[in-house]
Amino acid sequence: MSTPQQMSALARKVAKLDPAFARAVKTLAPCPFGIEKPKSTNFQSLIRAIIAQQVSSKAAVTIGKRLTDLCGGRITPERVGALSLQEIQSAGLTGAKVRTISEFTTAILNGSVQIKRFSYLSDDEIMAQLLPLFGFGKWTIEMFLIFQLGRIDIWPVDDLAVRRGWDILHANTESIKPRALMAEGERFAGMRSVVAWYCWRAS
Repeated sequence: MSTPQQMSALARKVAKLDPAFARAVKTLAPCPFGIEKPKSTNFQSLIRAIIAQQVSSKAAVTIGKRLTDLCGGRITPERVGALSLQEIQSAGLTGAKVRTISEFTTAILNGSVQIKRFSYLSDDEIMAQLLPLFGFGKWTIEMFLIFQLGRIDIWPVDDLAVRRGWDILHANTESIKPRALMAEGERFAGMRSVVAWYCWRAS
């Protein structure tokens, strides 16, 4: 967990390393990553991320509520694992998402994904457990690491809003490419999630 004082100190470092962020650090809301304990479990967070892929926020909420009801009021690996594929799909999920949820749940129940230990594992260790699973892309895992686990050194260069915010803050006349942005992030090693936060807020 982080403290507001620590995040403020990191924000000042960002502005010192790159003056293009000075105004954003001064005027935009401070980065909240890792300050508050998440309201959802790691499993619930990832299930909701899967549900939210390529659907509206309203639809994701509706589907999430249906799945919660099917699980008796609380989404857990054991309760999802007890559902048939047809029952999971009845919440309004596509066949691909049903497969993702089913295989993800099985991986947790058989121990190949150690979700209860995620708080103690490195970013790379978590990525290595989740990325091979069907339906899990790098971006989804990065968002989980940032918003659920509060990891402060994730650099999601494939996120369009991050790149757009970077361009706005630096007054770029041409959009920066992911590879170029990856290189730019090297100087912020140790606090790249904070940089991403200000890019998001500026976009």
